[in-house]
Amino acid sequence: MSSDEVLVETDGAFRVITMNRPQRRNALSRGHMRALTEAFRQVAETDTPGIVLAGNGPAFCAGHDFADLAGADLAAARELLLTSRELMETIQSVPQVVVARVHGLATAAGCQLVATCDLAVAAWNAGFAAPGGRGGWFCHTPMVPIARNVGRKRAMELALTGDTIDAETAQEWGLINRAVPAEELEKATRELLERATRGSRRSKALGKQAMYAQLDRPEADAYTYAIEVMAAASQTPEAQEGMRAFLEKRGPEWPA
Repeated sequence: MSSDEVLVETDGAFRVITMNRPQRRNALSRGHMRALTEAFRQVAETDTPGIVLAGNGPAFCAGHDFADLAGADLAAARELLLTSRELMETIQSVPQVVVARVHGLATAAGCQLVATCDLAVAAWNAGFAAPGGRGGWFCHTPMVPIARNVGRKRAMELALTGDTIDAETAQEWGLINRAVPAEELEKATRELLERATRGSRRSKALGKQAMYAQLDRPEADAYTYAIEVMAAASQTPEAQEGMRAFLEKRGPEWPA
């Protein structure tokens, strides 16, 4: 599953997908995004319960690769942004828990990647920005998941100023789950992933999809949707085993 620009490695029960364009600060060219999408799709077919998304080099991800965009016509720009959307939607559609492990800068579409992952852990030296606000090309698509993480006013501050926020602020604003010293980044990411992948894999995969489906609905619609999903899920072997194990005061034995 590995290529020169996207590395897929096994770390115990988990997989690590690493953006490997350090000379371009892991900028998201069209080809790179397609390779990342394919890597996630292939890992989705394995029995791993969790995926770490990381980057090699001095930055996590510098956003879209302007080499693909300078001089591009409308159709080419739209195609690149649709390729980006496909990557982001793939990350949220895979059944595994996906954790971003962030070091250095995550800007524009790189910050979009962080906001898109289910969970995120960052080193204290990380920085996050939607820099289009201080340039000539506003970060319209990166702000879709960023705004859903941090709320309207903070999203507008990021988008309009283009300023970089540090990891501590990103944690306070809800863009990431943890900010840790750089030397503890790998360990902290692994610990969070281990805790987030406990329990039934099928139940968690269904729960992840239902969470994304209900988050942006009005509350009444969200309840209507969630009730039907949860009622149906109660009939699965995993749910019934969990209930029986609780009543019988024993550890659950999850179906394969």
